[in-house]
Amino acid sequence: MTTRTPGQSSEDLGEQLLRVARGLRRAWMVDLSAHDLSPHEARALRVAADRDPAPRLRDLADALRIAPRSVTDVVDALEAKGYVVRQPDPADRRASVVVVTEAGHTVCADVHDARRRTMGGQIGALSAEQRAALADALATLEDTLERPPSASP
Repeated sequence: MTTRTPGQSSEDLGEQLLRVARGLRRAWMVDLSAHDLSPHEARALRVAADRDPAPRLRDLADALRIAPRSVTDVVDALEAKGYVVRQPDPADRRASVVVVTEAGHTVCADVHDARRRTMGGQIGALSAEQRAALADALATLEDTLERPPSASP
């Protein structure tokens, strides 16, 4: 069991938050392994499934913040599993778009449901007050991530 120290430093809390995030990621990877997906593949599949119209490879790479060559490898893996297909871009036949197949939509929904159950089980260990405090703290942290870093004096 983790010991709780009142007045922990920001650095200590940050380390604790990273440990929890790693544990949640490990649990998510177990869910993904049931679908033969890596975290990168699952994220790419989710992004492609959420886009309308279907994204070009370059747009998918930009959305995932990865190099175009890396997205090609991920799409190749998803295509080999039958989760996506490449089709000519209707607006520019020299380019291709990534279209999620029916099987891809199904596995995307299954992974999403599994992740929600896993995370819900973990978060379910908290009291209502703890969940409210966590939601408030996470919203504040998300806000600080969206702001550009302030310039050093």
